[in-house]
Amino acid sequence: MSEDAANSAPHRPVGARWRRWYEALTTTRLTKLGAGLVCALFALAVFGPAVSPYDPAAQALAHRLEAPSLAHPLGTDQLGRDVLTRLLHGARLSLGIAIAVTAVRLSLGTAVGLVAGYVGGWVDEALMRLVDTLLAFPGIVLALVIAGILGPSLTNVMVALAVVGWASYARLVRSSVLSVREREFVTASRLLGRSRAHVLGRHLIPNVVAPVVVLATLDVGGVILGTAGLSFLGLGAQPPTPEWGTMLASGRNYLRTAWWLVNAPGVLIMLTVFGFNLLGDGLRDALSPTQSAHIEQL
Repeated sequence: MSEDAANSAPHRPVGARWRRWYEALTTTRLTKLGAGLVCALFALAVFGPAVSPYDPAAQALAHRLEAPSLAHPLGTDQLGRDVLTRLLHGARLSLGIAIAVTAVRLSLGTAVGLVAGYVGGWVDEALMRLVDTLLAFPGIVLALVIAGILGPSLTNVMVALAVVGWASYARLVRSSVLSVREREFVTASRLLGRSRAHVLGRHLIPNVVAPVVVLATLDVGGVILGTAGLSFLGLGAQPPTPEWGTMLASGRNYLRTAWWLVNAPGVLIMLTVFGFNLLGDGLRDALSPTQSAHIEQL
């Protein structure tokens, strides 16, 4: 085989790749809606706290449990704090946690999947048995156990969610690597004496980027739900941290008298997860049916 064959991997030009992603995001109205919700959320998280006139932790007991008004568009909580301000600060916190946890999951899972799929043998068997063990437990239950052992804090919640979530990435990446490593251009590269690092970087990693990005997009919503759920149970953020799950927990006792304390963070969590799910579905539509089926199974 010639060196040209080794370099003939079916990589799309950069411009064609970006055009493919853009077309996937603008094909359907639902995908546009998801992208719009995600962009709006990022804008609120970045600029919202800066323009809000209130301190998210400052108490004003004289204004406790005030209904929504011009001064407080989403009302105040049981300590007189502005709910909208706390939601905006919570958006920055929740998005930061979700992105950090997803990045850890993606990095660890991709590394394990690449090694297992490319090396094979007993290494593949050992790593995949570990992945199967993690996937055998419900993710939120395992995260609950880990967070309970480590103690209540946002850092421990991030560790717990990162530990239980990387296995899906490992399985997806391994599946993609196994489907590519025996193809002609990879075999030619190995016969020409290319290093493993070259084969991984030149031929294998570019073929797993797209499905991994889609899975990560879909995963962000799940991380936000998991963080809010663990905080709601008292294992995550502790008062007075303006985290959405903590806000739900503190407002549940006032559900009949101050409906906005629960509805405001609940609706925002729903819209955030909805937006990321729609965006992930739109990106998935840009992949081949085979890759989409792999993602749907995880």
